[in-house]
Amino acid sequence: MTRNDVTELIIAQKLQMQLSWPQLAAAIGQSKEWTTAALLGQMTLTADQAAKVGAMLGLPDEAITQLQVVPTKGSVPTTVPTDPLIYRFHELVNVYGTTFKALIHEEFGDGIMSAIDFSMELEREPDPGGDRVRIVMSGKFLPYKSY
Repeated sequence: MTRNDVTELIIAQKLQMQLSWPQLAAAIGQSKEWTTAALLGQMTLTADQAAKVGAMLGLPDEAITQLQVVPTKGSVPTTVPTDPLIYRFHELVNVYGTTFKALIHEEFGDGIMSAIDFSMELEREPDPGGDRVRIVMSGKFLPYKSY
């Protein structure tokens, strides 16, 4: 059983059992954002977390073991994503990437925002003109070092 097989099984079982990402997150004591990333194959679960999710979803032992293996990161299979929602994030970085870079460098100096020491919150923002998606990302600033 590969990690991709486990991801497909998780999605199928989640639908079958009518569970939500927040319900799975609550079971392991993590955010819905981190838990979703983990169960879609991008993070590593502890043995306890994997066992709890495995029990909720009726996963076989082999799948529970796979959830504890450090994954190969990167969930987008192509350079330019074809899924419309994921493509909009690609487009957002293409349009605003230089703006993010300029503003971060002006405020913090020469460095990067960590995707390792990172957190994210996603929520619905009611709006009379149509609900909006609100995403807050917080990553540690890591300055480049001189040597």
